[in-house]
Order: sequence, then structure tokens, then C-alpha cells
Amino acid sequence: METTARLLITCVNDRPGIVATVSNFFYNHGANITALDQHSTDPEGGLFFLRLEFQTPHLDLPKDALARAFDKVVASRFDMDWKISYAEQKKRMFLLVSRQEHALMELLWRWRRGELPAELLGVISNHKDLERSVSEFSVPYYHIPITPETKPQAEEQLLEIVDGNADLLVLARYMQILSPQVVERFPREIINIHHSFLPAFVGADPYQQAYDKGVKLIGATAHYVTEELDQGPIIEQDVQRVSHRNSPRELRALGRDLERRALARAVQWHLEDKIIVHENKTVVFG
Repeated sequence: METTARLLITCVNDRPGIVATVSNFFYNHGANITALDQHSTDPEGGLFFLRLEFQTPHLDLPKDALARAFDKVVASRFDMDWKISYAEQKKRMFLLVSRQEHALMELLWRWRRGELPAELLGVISNHKDLERSVSEFSVPYYHIPITPETKPQAEEQLLEIVDGNADLLVLARYMQILSPQVVERFPREIINIHHSFLPAFVGADPYQQAYDKGVKLIGATAHYVTEELDQGPIIEQDVQRVSHRNSPRELRALGRDLERRALARAVQWHLEDKIIVHENKTVVFG
């Protein structure tokens, strides 16, 4: 992975020659393409999305020069929105949590096993409950208590820790609504997880509400955070069929499993540059 680079492309007008031009460019500069995936909303003038992985040992240009050449020779020709990233430059990540541990621990386990290619800079919580558990992973734990009266000061403290240091914030059951001032600092760089009952079962104890209504499916949704609450682009969802035999306690347990799996996949795909956001939707090359 240390020699892998990734290119993400969005074109507002699909037309012949895009893939060939991109491939020839990297071939001419000594790159070996090892993965390529693409999607078009319409073969005649639709939106075009592409993700490409290439190997860097034999490139004939430094990174900055390669980016300038790509912009001049390829991107400007097809009016592309594009980004090249390098796997060796791991994204810097913070995990935010309150008291529920299931999503947090799943991410910590996967990170320790090397499944989440990130530089984990710390866990931030408004409670101390999980400090001991996090210490087993040798990860810094920041306790920032929050009350309605102290929320502005708490968010200032949060920004002092993460602003300028983080490429990704993950809300692993962080039971606080981030203010627009925080969200706008990290566009498309905050991932949240919640039960998929919204908006049907808002408020307290959605699993009890679901039980009372006799639902047949429960689920979880991982999405990017925007200023509009729980309306950001969806990255991943997971569901499981249930029945009248499942108690509220069983629904909660099943829901926790769905939440941690969906969140872990969403975080991994973000870290591996497999997601392109267009307007309020995502194209995920999972």
C-alpha cells in the first residue's frame, strides 16, 4: 500500500475518450494501473465518475509535477473535478463518542488490526466512561464535558484539539449535535452513524417505538454530516429482518451490530478514497 496512489474524477459531461486519455497519461509517466472502476449516469452526456489506483515506484515526475501535468493535459480538457491521494500519507482521524461503546470499539479493533489505514490521533468524549477501555489501545483520550450552558466553550475546546490536525472526524455514537461552526470546518470530513428509523421514530428510545409498531426491518445508516441534521450524503446502510418475537432488548442488540458494521465500512471506504460525493449523493466504489 505504501506505493499506491488513488485518483478520483467527476466529469459533468460523459463523452468518449476519458478513460483512454487518463490511462495513457499514467502509462506515459511510468505508472502501473492496478485498479479502475467507473460509473456513468447516462452514456450520452451523463455524469461520469472514475476511481483509479496506480503504483508509484517508476513515476518519472514528482507528485506536485505529476498533478500539474495531469491538470494541464487531462483535467482541463474534460472539465474534471479531480483529486490524487497517496496511501502512504494516512489520513489523521479522531473518534468522538459518548457512553455507548459498540461503534467505538469496533473501529478501535479494526484500526489495531490494520484494517483502517489512518493515523488515529485520539478519542474525544463528553463522558469519562470509556477512558479505561480506550487506554488499552494506547490512544489519547480527551474528556470534554458538555452542558447546554457550556456547549460553546466545549466546542471551542474541541476545535483546539482537532482543527488543523484532523482529516476525518467519526461520530461513533457521539450524542451531541455539532454546531454549524464545527461542521463547516470539516466539509465531507465528518461521518455519523444512527439507526435507520429516522424520521419515522424520532426522539427517545427508537427501538421501543419500533417494537410498539411491529416493524419487520431494522437498520443503520452511516452518512456525512452537514448543517442540516441527519440529511447528509448517505455512505452505507445495513438492515436485518426481525419479527414480533424480538423484544426491544433484542432489537437494540441487533441494532448495535448493524450500526458498528455500517460505520466501520463507511470509515474504511473514506480512508481508502472510495467515495465521491456529488451534490447530496455518494458514488461508492466499495
